[in-house]
Amino acid sequence: MTDVLRRGRASLAFSFVVQGVAFALLVTRIPAIQDRYGVSDALLPAFLAAVPVLAGVGSVCTERLVRRVRPSRLLRWSQPVVLLALLGVGAGERMVELGVALAAFGLAVGMLDASMNMLGVSLQRSYGRSIMLGFHAAYSLGGIVGASLAWVGAHWELALWVSYLPVVAVLLPAVLVASRWYVDDRGAGPAAEEKAGEGQVVVFKWLLPLCLVMTVAYIGDSTVSNWSAKYLQDVLGSSEQLATVPYNVYMVTTLLGRAIGDFGVRRFGAAAVVRGGALVAAGGFAVVAGAPGAWAGMLAFTLVGLGLCVLVPQTFAAAGRLFPGASDAAVARLNVFNYVGFLIGSPLVGALGDVWSYRGAMLVPMVLVLVTLVYARSFAPQPDRYGGGHERPRTADVGRGSNGL
Repeated sequence: MTDVLRRGRASLAFSFVVQGVAFALLVTRIPAIQDRYGVSDALLPAFLAAVPVLAGVGSVCTERLVRRVRPSRLLRWSQPVVLLALLGVGAGERMVELGVALAAFGLAVGMLDASMNMLGVSLQRSYGRSIMLGFHAAYSLGGIVGASLAWVGAHWELALWVSYLPVVAVLLPAVLVASRWYVDDRGAGPAAEEKAGEGQVVVFKWLLPLCLVMTVAYIGDSTVSNWSAKYLQDVLGSSEQLATVPYNVYMVTTLLGRAIGDFGVRRFGAAAVVRGGALVAAGGFAVVAGAPGAWAGMLAFTLVGLGLCVLVPQTFAAAGRLFPGASDAAVARLNVFNYVGFLIGSPLVGALGDVWSYRGAMLVPMVLVLVTLVYARSFAPQPDRYGGGHERPRTADVGRGSNGL
C-alpha cells in the first residue's frame, strides 16, 4: 500500500462528502426554491424530473469522454460546476435562471457521480479489498451535514444565497486542492496500467442484472426520501415534527451500515452481504406497510435504510469486477440506472397510494427489493467470463488514454 493510494482514497472520500452536502442542500430546500421563483405545484415536478434526466445524460457523456480524458480530470472539474450551479439556484431571480442552474447541476452531477464511482472502483481494485462502502458512507455523512445546514438556514429564515454562499466558498477551494491527489487506473501502478489496457467492451446482457438491482435500490431510496414524512403523518397519524424524523434516521442508519459494510464484505463476501441487505430492506418495507403507529413506522424505515445502504456501492464494485478492462464504461452505464430508479420510484408510490392505498403501495418496493435475491450471485467474484465456452468481447483498437474502451 503506497502513500499515493492512501492520499487518493482520502481525497476521493472527501469528494463523496462534498457531493452529499451539495445534493442535500438542494433537495431539502425545494419548498424555499419554489417560493423564491414562484414555481407552481403543477410545474414543480417537471423541474424536479429534469435534474435526474439530465444527470443520466451527463453519465452517458462521461462514458464517451473517458475514452480520451481520465476520470480523475472529469471529477476535478465537474465538482466545482455542481457547487457553482447550487449557488446559482440560490442566487437567481427569474425562472429561466433557475432552469439554467438546474440544468447545469443535473449534467454536472451525472458526470460527478459516474467519475467518482469510477475512481472508487479502480482504487478498490488497487487495494485488493472492499472499500467502496466507505466512500458511500462518506456521501451519507455529507448528506447529514447538508441537511443540518439546510435546517439552520430554514430555521433562521436565511435567503437561499445566504445559506449557500458560505458552503460553496469553503468547499470549492477545498475540492480543488484535494483533486491534486485523485488516483485512477492510470495512476495506480503497473498492475492497474496492465488492467486498463485489456481493451474489453461492456456486454450489456452481462451488466443487465446489476442495472436492475441499481434501479430497484433507488426505487426504494426515493420511496423513503419522498414519502416517509407523508406516510408517517397522513397514514400513521404522527405530528408534523415527528414526521421529519424518519428520513434523518434513515440517513444515519445508512451511514452506519456503510461504515461497517466493508468489514462484512471482507468476512462473508459481497453476495452474502447483498442478500442480507435485500432481506432486511424488504422486511423493513413489510413492517412499514403494517405498522400500527408512528414509532413502529420509524423503526421500519430504519430497517429499510440499514438494508438498502449496501446495495448501490456493491453494485458499482461488481460492475468493476465483471469488466476489469472496461470498468469506467461499465460504471458510467450502470450509473444511468441510478436516475431511472429515482424517476420511477416516487411517481409509482404516489400513483398507487392515490388509486389504492399508501400501505399497499409500500409493498411494491418490498417485492422489488426481493428481486435482488435472484441476481445476488452476480455480486460474487467472477470467474473468467471469456473462457469456458463464453464468447469473448472484441478488443477495442484504441490509444493509451482510452482506459480500456
